[in-house]
Amino acid sequence: MVNHVMNFINDEEGATAIEYGLLAALISAVIIGVVTTIGTKLNSAFKAVDSGLAAS
Repeated sequence: MVNHVMNFINDEEGATAIEYGLLAALISAVIIGVVTTIGTKLNSAFKAVDSGLAAS
C-alpha cells in the first residue's frame, strides 16, 4: 500500500497535462488579444475609407 502511495506522489503525468493546458490557455489569450487589436485597427481603417468615399 505504501508503494502505491509513493508511486502516486511521484507521478508527474498530471502535472505535465496541467502545464500544457496552462500554456494553451496563455497562447489563446495572446491570440485573442492580437486579433482584437487588429480588428479594431481594421475597423478604423475601413471607416476612414468609407468616409473618404462618401465625401467624394
